[in-house]
Amino acid sequence: MEEKKLDIKSVIGFVLIFGILIFMFYQNQPTPEELEAQQAEQAQIEAEEAKAEEEAVPAPVKETPTINLQDSTAVAQYKNTVGAFGFTPTVDASTILENEVLRLEVSNKGGQIVEAKMQNFVTHDSVPVYLVKEGNANFALNFTTSDNRVLSTADLYFEPSLTQSGDNQVLSMKAKVANNQFLEYRYEMKPNNYLVDFTVRSQGLSGVFNSSKPVTLEWDLKGLRHDKSVQYENRYTRLTYNHDEGSISKLSESSDFDEETEVDIKWLSYRQHFFSSILATDDHFKTADLTSTNLVEEESKELQFTKAYTTRAPLELQGGELSQNMYWYYGPTDVKVLDDYQDLGLADSIPFGWGIFGWINRYVFTPFYTFLSSFLPYGIAIVIMTILVRLALSPVTYKSYLSQAKMKVLKPEISEISDKYKDNAMKKQQETMKVYNKAGVSPMSGCVPALLQLPIFYSLFMFFPTSFALRQKPFLWAEDLSSYDTIFELPFTIPFYGDHVSLFPILASVAIFFYMQMTTGQSMQMQQQPGMPNMKFIMYLSPVMMLFFFNNYASGLSLYYFVSNLITIFIMLAIKNYILDEDKIHAQIQENKKKPKKENKFQRKMREMMEQAEEQKKSGKR
Repeated sequence: MEEKKLDIKSVIGFVLIFGILIFMFYQNQPTPEELEAQQAEQAQIEAEEAKAEEEAVPAPVKETPTINLQDSTAVAQYKNTVGAFGFTPTVDASTILENEVLRLEVSNKGGQIVEAKMQNFVTHDSVPVYLVKEGNANFALNFTTSDNRVLSTADLYFEPSLTQSGDNQVLSMKAKVANNQFLEYRYEMKPNNYLVDFTVRSQGLSGVFNSSKPVTLEWDLKGLRHDKSVQYENRYTRLTYNHDEGSISKLSESSDFDEETEVDIKWLSYRQHFFSSILATDDHFKTADLTSTNLVEEESKELQFTKAYTTRAPLELQGGELSQNMYWYYGPTDVKVLDDYQDLGLADSIPFGWGIFGWINRYVFTPFYTFLSSFLPYGIAIVIMTILVRLALSPVTYKSYLSQAKMKVLKPEISEISDKYKDNAMKKQQETMKVYNKAGVSPMSGCVPALLQLPIFYSLFMFFPTSFALRQKPFLWAEDLSSYDTIFELPFTIPFYGDHVSLFPILASVAIFFYMQMTTGQSMQMQQQPGMPNMKFIMYLSPVMMLFFFNNYASGLSLYYFVSNLITIFIMLAIKNYILDEDKIHAQIQENKKKPKKENKFQRKMREMMEQAEEQKKSGKR
């Protein structure tokens, strides 16, 4: 082999080429004037992009101009702007509607709710829960008058009148153009109730509204943070709506921005994890433009908002007048509370899960846990429910372990076939299937029981983070079963893990490691075929993934997985040591081999296909 040596001519050539490239670069570099023009062009492009982004995402809450009511000039200018609606006195004040569970503050400016406070709930740091506060929400009607003024009720002043109707408080807010001509917001609050009747109507304004222009309802809200982990809370913060004759749909909970235009809307829910602001209507909104903007980029202790929601829905004039019966719900996202409003179907706004998973969660686990927690401590109720669920699934666990035991007994025969036909994959597969068929064993029988458990596992996965019954309920070292537990605060943040150490996920990870060592370890002993996943790697990876994934999840969920895997380990040990006998299984398999086995249509079809493939392979070699 000829040795390669450094050629001096090649070196000279490379030096010359390098020198030419430097010269060309120097000659072609832009002049100062060209650089200045490029910078100006780039600045213009960036400005246009920033403007386009601002226009693409509408402001979530509209700020109305403030009027200095002590300034006669400002008041005169306001009345000139609003035209006929300047008849209403400009008084900066608010009216309180309050019962045992809810406190609302309604402002004269805009006639809208400017504060909604939960009477019986506090945030993670013991501050009262507010759904509306300090300008995070805006409700208004936008319309055009007959003299072509474009007005928003958020800018108008309303005149309040608070009365009693039996035990109910009734607040009438009127934006007047005359004593008998007005736009009215009517609020009616019942005792011990989160639902407030809300009616929008007009009287004598058919000549004031420009009926050729739409009257548009707008409702904007930025979700206030209530939990200690803003990312975890944001995961269950979502815009949900009932539309198109009862269909329940949602905007994305994870996208930076999502929008949708829907028809025939019955109610809109701005869910903030464990609390919801809901607007429902008797006369469905024919159409509505909905948006959801994610305001959380990373975990932060200072961030105050989660998502920004907007709704734009046109309202129809009837004989030139407005008349819309609606309802405001400000309260917990609790099935026990929302089920009280079955005629509106508000309980469907709770994220139980989709399909059969949601059905199991809503009609099995939720009432079952409610029953247990009515006489047991909340953490103990989780443990008892877990034990009962695992015992109910123990026949499935038995079937799965029995399948593994049968496969283990057949391992020597399968290994012998693998060695005999190691160069003929098709023949090896045929012979392997024959052994399984004669022995009455199906390699898929171990997978079916596991699949049967998936609806249970997923339903519980959705149950624990969304169960209002667990909110702020302590157990052992966990202060709140609906949030993560903390045994140690880290002075730094670990990506995907957080700035704290939770003990329940550690216990759950240890339990799942031993469980997988019992199941996956046995599978590895039976076979580790080429092309199959590295089971040993999966056995170590799964507990680590659980440790990271569940560190910021509800401690009640980690408690469930810890107890569940612990019970499963004991059940499997009992099955292995006291129920199953491998010698008896081996004897039964040998008896099965002696019996003639009748092929079903699927088995026969598979055998014929494999035989045809084998024949084609032989023909190709000739």
